[in-house]
Amino acid sequence: MTIDATFWVAISFFIFIFLVFYFKIPEKIKISLEENIGSIKKQIDDAETLKEEAKTILSDYEKKISGSKSEIKKMIEKANEEAEKNVLKTNSEFHILMDNRKKNAEEKIKQMKEQAFKDIKNTSVKIAIESVERLIKNSIDKSKLDKFYKSSIEETKLALKKKST
Repeated sequence: MTIDATFWVAISFFIFIFLVFYFKIPEKIKISLEENIGSIKKQIDDAETLKEEAKTILSDYEKKISGSKSEIKKMIEKANEEAEKNVLKTNSEFHILMDNRKKNAEEKIKQMKEQAFKDIKNTSVKIAIESVERLIKNSIDKSKLDKFYKSSIEETKLALKKKST
């Protein structure tokens, strides 16, 4: 019997197989694979959990966003209403102020007219008195008196015109 290389390869193979089973390498590989599978399953479960939590958070935020949009819409509507009220109020106050100013201006004009009439009346009376005084002082004949009377009237007219302008 000759021992050739094939024999030694077969012996080496059986020794290798024996050592593999002796050190329980297939079980260790199986345990390692099961641990990896378990770890991967746990990661997948964690990912699913995180995905569900993310969906929940997303829906919560979408609800908050829609709630915020409605609140913003209400705030804008309220601001517009207040702006309209303020415009109406300001407009009404402006009209009241203008009416008051108009009344005050009309009252001042009325007072100025009355004062002008009083001034004209006082001036007319003063001129008339002066004319009468001159007439009495000068008691002259009728022709001179008519002349003097006409000149007094002209003076009165001129004085009144000066006063009225």
